[in-house]
Amino acid sequence: MTAQARGLHARVLESLGPAITGGEYPPGSVLRTDELSQEFEVSRSVMREAVRVLESMHLVESRRRVGVTVLPAHEWNVYDPQVIRWRLAGADRPRQLRSLTVLRSAVEPTAAGLAARNATAEQCAALTECAIGMVAHSRGRRLEGYLLHDVEFHRTILKASGNEMFARLGDVVAEVLTGRTHHQVMFEDPDPAAVTLHVKVAEAVRERDAVRAEELTREITVGALEELDVLAP
Repeated sequence: MTAQARGLHARVLESLGPAITGGEYPPGSVLRTDELSQEFEVSRSVMREAVRVLESMHLVESRRRVGVTVLPAHEWNVYDPQVIRWRLAGADRPRQLRSLTVLRSAVEPTAAGLAARNATAEQCAALTECAIGMVAHSRGRRLEGYLLHDVEFHRTILKASGNEMFARLGDVVAEVLTGRTHHQVMFEDPDPAAVTLHVKVAEAVRERDAVRAEELTREITVGALEELDVLAP
């Protein structure tokens, strides 16, 4: 695929994806690729490629003599980072954020406990560096800088757990944290208590204190849910 085709393909996806996840095309809606090609002013091959991507996410299903049918939400690959991004951009953002934060609260404390047992020296150093970066960006409305360190902190916890299933959730957690920031579901400056908790988690992992690492991480996820009660009820 040429660079131009990739650009057209991305443009189609960034329009169709949010339209489907946002309910503009309800489940059962039939999309005609010929009509969509004309609407988006792209070739049929570009449209077919975009549809294939949507199929891989289980947002649609292609059937001969029927067309492209929009699937119900329970069929979607809700762990796909792009699907998460599209859902967070829509009207259902508060419910999606809560669902994802509950997932985090179920997984991350256990991952932190495992990280305290399994983390390498390099991973311990990375956690400490991320925590310091979060502290450095926690004042003065520097949320983008804070986000970079926050995302890497949680990715490292999941990887350091030594559990490949947890590690694969790194992109999911990254989308949650990014969505909260980019859609202003954050305070202008992060909660100081939450920032301190991240520092303490890094310390607990480095000290091989699995119980404390798990307890502290649970406090972080509980705090995130409480913030949603205020910012995205």
